[in-house]
Amino acid sequence: MQKHDLLHEFPELKDKIHDLKTSNSHFRKLFDEYHEVDHQVHSYESGATATTDEHLHELRAKRVHLKDTLYSMLTN
Repeated sequence: MQKHDLLHEFPELKDKIHDLKTSNSHFRKLFDEYHEVDHQVHSYESGATATTDEHLHELRAKRVHLKDTLYSMLTN
């Protein structure tokens, strides 16, 4: 199973992620939400928890949206 946490997704932005987590409360909130959604997706994908295909699809879409938003914040 592939890791989707932000440090694995954007290793080159590790320092910037740390800086924004400590200095930007909006980034921190989105980062925490991304982490929670990613954890839920992994739980469902691993079979540890059951869900519907529709719910899993919604969570994956939410994860992509959050990642895009966070990436935009990291690169602007």
